[in-house]
Amino acid sequence: MEDAYARSASEVLEFFGVDPSKGLTDVQVAEHARLYGRNVLPQEQSTPFWKLVLKQFDDLLVKILIASAVVSFLLALVDGETGLSAFVEPSVILMILAANAAVGVITETNAEKALEELRAYQADVATVLRNGCFSILPATDIVPGDIVEVCVGCKIPADMRMVEMLSDHLRVDQAILTGESCSVEKELGSTIATNAVYQDKTNILFSGTVVVSGRARAVVVGVGSNTAMGSIRDSMLRTEDEVTPLKKKLDEFGTFLAKVIAGICVLVWIVNIGHFRDPAHGGFLRGAIHYFKIAVALAVAAIPEGLPAVVTTCLALGTKRMARLNAIVRSLPSVETLGCTTVICSDKTGTLTTNMMSVSKICVLHSVNHGPVSAQYSVSGTTYAPEGFVFDNTGIQLEIPAQYPCLLHIAMCSALCNESVIQYNPEKRNYEKIGESTEVALRVLAEKIGLPGFDSMPSALNMLSKHERASYCNHYWENQFKKISILEFSRDRKMMSVLCSRKQMEIMFSKGAPESILSRCTTILCNDDGSTVPLTAAIRAELESRFHSLAGKETLRCLALALKRMPMGQQALSYDDEKDLTFIGLVGMLDPPREEVKNAIQSCMTAGIRVIVVTGDNKTTAESLCKKIGTFDHLEDSAGYSYTASEFEELPAVQKTVALQQMALFTRVEPSHKRMLVEALQHQNEVVAMTGDGVNDAPALKKADIGIAMGSGTAVAKSASDMVLADDNFATIIAAVAEGRAIYNNTKQFIRYMISSNIGEVVCIFVAAVLGIPETLMPVQLLWVNLVTDGLPATAIGFNKQDSDVMKAKPRKVNEAVVTGWLFFRYMVIGAYVGLATIAGFIWWFIYSDTGPKLPYSELMNFDSCSTRETAYPCSVFSDRHPSTVSMTVLVVVEMFNALNNLSENQSLFVIPPWSNLWLVASIGLTILLHMLILYVQPLAVIFSVTPLSWSEWRVVLYLSFPVIIIDEILKFFSRNSCGLRWFPLRYRRDLLPKREERDK
Repeated sequence: MEDAYARSASEVLEFFGVDPSKGLTDVQVAEHARLYGRNVLPQEQSTPFWKLVLKQFDDLLVKILIASAVVSFLLALVDGETGLSAFVEPSVILMILAANAAVGVITETNAEKALEELRAYQADVATVLRNGCFSILPATDIVPGDIVEVCVGCKIPADMRMVEMLSDHLRVDQAILTGESCSVEKELGSTIATNAVYQDKTNILFSGTVVVSGRARAVVVGVGSNTAMGSIRDSMLRTEDEVTPLKKKLDEFGTFLAKVIAGICVLVWIVNIGHFRDPAHGGFLRGAIHYFKIAVALAVAAIPEGLPAVVTTCLALGTKRMARLNAIVRSLPSVETLGCTTVICSDKTGTLTTNMMSVSKICVLHSVNHGPVSAQYSVSGTTYAPEGFVFDNTGIQLEIPAQYPCLLHIAMCSALCNESVIQYNPEKRNYEKIGESTEVALRVLAEKIGLPGFDSMPSALNMLSKHERASYCNHYWENQFKKISILEFSRDRKMMSVLCSRKQMEIMFSKGAPESILSRCTTILCNDDGSTVPLTAAIRAELESRFHSLAGKETLRCLALALKRMPMGQQALSYDDEKDLTFIGLVGMLDPPREEVKNAIQSCMTAGIRVIVVTGDNKTTAESLCKKIGTFDHLEDSAGYSYTASEFEELPAVQKTVALQQMALFTRVEPSHKRMLVEALQHQNEVVAMTGDGVNDAPALKKADIGIAMGSGTAVAKSASDMVLADDNFATIIAAVAEGRAIYNNTKQFIRYMISSNIGEVVCIFVAAVLGIPETLMPVQLLWVNLVTDGLPATAIGFNKQDSDVMKAKPRKVNEAVVTGWLFFRYMVIGAYVGLATIAGFIWWFIYSDTGPKLPYSELMNFDSCSTRETAYPCSVFSDRHPSTVSMTVLVVVEMFNALNNLSENQSLFVIPPWSNLWLVASIGLTILLHMLILYVQPLAVIFSVTPLSWSEWRVVLYLSFPVIIIDEILKFFSRNSCGLRWFPLRYRRDLLPKREERDK
């Protein structure tokens, strides 16, 4: 029943055909169970393991590699190869792909637990009226139409419409659903609000929320998926995981690269059609197959097989660094996403604030000797921990607050006129509440004021264990006074009273709304001497002025405290006793902002990141918080920057767009609004981070580009998020953003390194094919270079130091290409040199090496006709492993020098020397060691078709390799001096890699 909140209780009861005094009959229960289903959240089927595995291979470059492996194997069989040689290359390719797929499957199987965690918020049992009798039933057996009774501490088992109040009032904590910092008072009347949000439905008890005060009966109107909790589940199911900006750019690069590879492979094959009939191949078909093998080798050379592994490794390194900053990353790609975040949508309660009501101001009458002079005290401490001090209006700390009469009686009243509990949880290492937040705040205040009569009181309390300290002072007053009678809070009186007895003296303590308490007071307690004086019109005006200041300007939730001496022997209270009270004082409390939040907000603004505060609280309270934390510092007026959910929804489409571009505060929201805000911002090409801690935040956390949950938040929020803040510190996000930006910069560096290396390999094979010289590098050698000798330095580049000004730059655009025009030209130049140097090493061995055959160049170009003519050298020389070993070694060493070029994009090696990244130096050393291992250890040398090199050959390798540093230093010089690039057209061209928008047309 979707509109139960707008109907009267009798209409709802009539709709379900239920008698509120007897409940449903067994026949009705069976019928309603058939019509509406069970009261459980349906379990989602997990993705089959085989589908997860197949998903990892759904990538164009991966498919090309698989095709290369299959073709390589088939060609080996066609050529008559058997044994190990036929399987080496395809086996290596498939092993690489299996390793990458394993990482992907593990990540995905661990990622999604939020829907399962959501079930933890369902009630286990409920007190249900059926067949005229109450019984405790499993919550899963409840059906719409059931009459359920709830009381303090009950978890609501389903969405229910109030039908009868069994106490003066009923208050429910629905923060997990709406994010409201205070409990909500429920009522029986129907709601007439249009477009009512959860906060407006004051006659509905929502599934999963908790009763903190009172007792009532309600009729079930929604179960399972048809509850507020069920709508959160459905919203999460509709949310698909967003592809991260880096993944988008890498996918675009992969598509671009695949097209280039296909074009070059076809070109190489076509260029060599004239050689298909060469006698060395033994026929046209075999010639075609031979050059097809070269084309496959070219594909293997062009694809950076190690790129996924290196990206994963770099992101994993980033997560370790972020863990040290208390940011626990649950999804690797989100590390990089942080770097381009443009908007942070921050939940207010529990994220920007502590989600713990705390007394911050106390106002009492100091003296009447020179007119009514009030005194105002401030109280430090923002949590439920009994840690904090009381300061006077000059900022001086009170050594023993309890020696002041008004403060002493405030502590008594706070401890006695109170039904909440505060306790220490050793597992979570924090203090927890049971009951109403405002009452818990008063208990904590009593602890901060302390006890009278002990000069060493503050230090003595500190010697207690945390468990004893939690309520030590409260227990003291509860032992001193015996509670006799209680008058519960009611909406018409707006106050609560308790009758206490101590040493044959009866005292009534009262607390409530200031206007209610003041109207019942005739005297007031003075703080200077403890005297009681008449409450004159002047004193009343002074107190009312103080109250309006605290409640209006400072938006504090105010309570007034009072007491009254009662006749000796009185055993009960009546409403008539609540008059002629003695006013003690006012207390102002709030859900305080975290101390570090203001500086974090300023850091966001400096970094070009906009913060939008999103909350279920009312507009005035939220605007007051925004002023305290600096969100409105740059604004003269909040108009146009602060909206309630209903105000925003009523805006025309054009104004909505403008509002989204400047919004700083979004109030009175429910879960669907948070998700809607994230989607709307994403449609404006914003990269959105969403923070939250409640069940209500889960759909938005899942939908956002990066969801950030609080460590103390609900399990549902954590499971739906990409990152968890272990310290609940909003400022940690800023440190994580800086780390994300640094990771992206390093990612760009090693991607460029791998691109230039692969361009070199392509140039090598392409030029060799065009020149008609023997095969320079074998596919298995290319795989070794791509995975091992490229992979280790590329990973080490991820350790490049963070730039000092990383948080002073604006966020990069989502569509910014990883490789731009000028950089692509730079790495084409470097790649071309790498390829030509590799071929040069190959040709050098045949023509100039003392250990080589010293052939004329023309003989090398006509190697395929060697068997058909007389030569002065044996044809077996073209099968020698020396030339390919020299070329492979040149390729490895030149790439090691090129790795040093990538310590910085534009800075010279003289400015950022190699030892600035010792990991890179070590990886280069290890790579050279591994390469020498395959050269000089016989079984490995056979697998990779290489042979040991002499010192003279090594010397030539170094001569051919080192110039890559000189070339890149020249290119870096031009990059630093942009005036020197004005003639270069690529400088002004758009990014060479295809844009997503263009591709989607």
